[in-house]
Order: sequence, then structure tokens, then C-alpha cells
Amino acid sequence: MTERQFVKWLTPPTRAEWVDGEVVMMAADNVRHISLEDFLIVLLSSFVRKKGLGRVFGSSLQVRFANLRRRRETDIAFIAKNRLDIIKDTYIDGAPDLIVEIVSPESAARDWREKYIEYEKAGVKEYWIIDPTMKRMDVYFLQRKSYVKIEEKDKAIHSKVLPGLFIRPEWLWEYLPPDPLEILKEFGVI
Repeated sequence: MTERQFVKWLTPPTRAEWVDGEVVMMAADNVRHISLEDFLIVLLSSFVRKKGLGRVFGSSLQVRFANLRRRRETDIAFIAKNRLDIIKDTYIDGAPDLIVEIVSPESAARDWREKYIEYEKAGVKEYWIIDPTMKRMDVYFLQRKSYVKIEEKDKAIHSKVLPGLFIRPEWLWEYLPPDPLEILKEFGVI
């Protein structure tokens, strides 16, 4: 299927990605995934808005990597304010500055391996992989076209793309994540 055919074919609520001319169907998210995504979107969106850093989008918007022949549905994407021109009406045209993927049982190989390689090649500056089942969060930062893992420091992982923002992985494993407003107070943005 061509990219144009895929775009015409894809209608809500169908969840699919386009990879080298093939359609990759995606399973519906589970409650844990949705809860975690909601928490992170509120936290990141509020932080980015208060600091005037750019825009944050959830999974309803696809990211187009033209050189790789890919259209991916990311869980969360951040685009810096100096690059907002890559945001189109129905998709993001190029590499976001930060992508977050929350691993589901059916997406483990895709998130840990395929997307890692693609995002690195495409120039995504920071990639977060969160696996709630394994209680594991890895964050990678692009240095000289290769990802380098950002190590946890003082029980937190500090973003390089969003200075001042950190995530305590323990927040992500709780049944009810903490109140994003309390965390924003800790960041000093409200």
C-alpha cells in the first residue's frame, strides 16, 4: 500500500501504522496504559506550556518519517517551539524532539527494538520507553547520531530536551499516579 493509500484508508477508530508499504494493525490500549499516558500528557503538557517550550501531543496524531517510509503512532510526542512548522493538520512531518512509548504486551518488540532504531535514525533527540509490566523506564538521548542512555540519579531521570523536568520511575508503577499539579509545584513551574 502506498503512503497516500494508507492515509486515505485510515479512519478512526482504526489504529494502524504504515511501515515500508505494509499496514501494521495496533491493538487497543489497556486501562493501565491509558492511565499512564493520561498522567504523562498532563504533566508534560503543563510543564511545556508553563515554560513556553513548544507543544505536546498524544497518540491520536501520527508522526511521518518520510526518509524511512514510516508513519508511526507514538504515545506522546513533544515538538520544540522553534520547530513547530513540522506540525501539520493531521500529522507531524518529521522527528519530534521527544517521543514517549508505553510498552504493551503486543508492542514490546516494536517499542524496544524497531522504534528505538527508527527514532535514532530519524533524529528524535530523546526517547522514553516505559514498560509498566516490567516496571522499567529507559531514557535515551541522541549524541552524534547514536542514543546514549540517561542514567537515573537520586531516584529520578532528568530530561535533557526539557531542562528542569524529571521523572521518578516509582510514580509510574503506582495504581494511581501522583497528582501532576503537585509534581509541577516540585518543578517550580506553579
